[in-house]
Amino acid sequence: MQYLDRLAGLFLILLARALTGAYANWQGCLPEVRQRLYFANHTSHLDFLLLWAMLPPALRYKTRPVAGADYWGASPVRRYLIHRVFRGVLVERGRPSAGHNPLEPLQAALDAGDSLIFFPEGTRSPDGEMQAFKGGLYHLVRDNPKVEFVPVRIENLSRVMPKGGLIPVPLICILSFGTPVALAEGEAKPDFLARARQSVLDMQPKP
Repeated sequence: MQYLDRLAGLFLILLARALTGAYANWQGCLPEVRQRLYFANHTSHLDFLLLWAMLPPALRYKTRPVAGADYWGASPVRRYLIHRVFRGVLVERGRPSAGHNPLEPLQAALDAGDSLIFFPEGTRSPDGEMQAFKGGLYHLVRDNPKVEFVPVRIENLSRVMPKGGLIPVPLICILSFGTPVALAEGEAKPDFLARARQSVLDMQPKP
């Protein structure tokens, strides 16, 4: 990453922390340098920035957010941020062509040794309530048994920057990192997705 790109990232980190007063609770794991997929509830465009900002630098610059190509490719500024600052993994939402597999770029990043930030709901919640998880998380955990899948609960960000809002509301955000989940032997996709979703819901923020 070039010096100016790193400087832009640091500016955004400081801005996000100043707007939200965010802090991290490592409840079920430690901020260790190992390959992980952090999966979280999704309520705001700031979600991945704030989660990325809460990681120590040794983890942050090995961790890439997964984001929608339609949104982040819409302007030169967004394209610069997602490619140069965040090194994001872009996915085409929907099925742009027959046989298209939206998980291919994620798998390529994992194969390269990167960690990921992933939102299994697929889109932001309109009311702050977590939606059902889509099947992508199941396929990733099935195909990557050596990767740690860490649930993250983001508190208050839907109130700081609600969907459609333009001016942030000053509230403290808490990001709780839970115990990694793994696919149990013979566990069906719906059962795993429900258990993974519950692992996010069950975390309670601690002061």
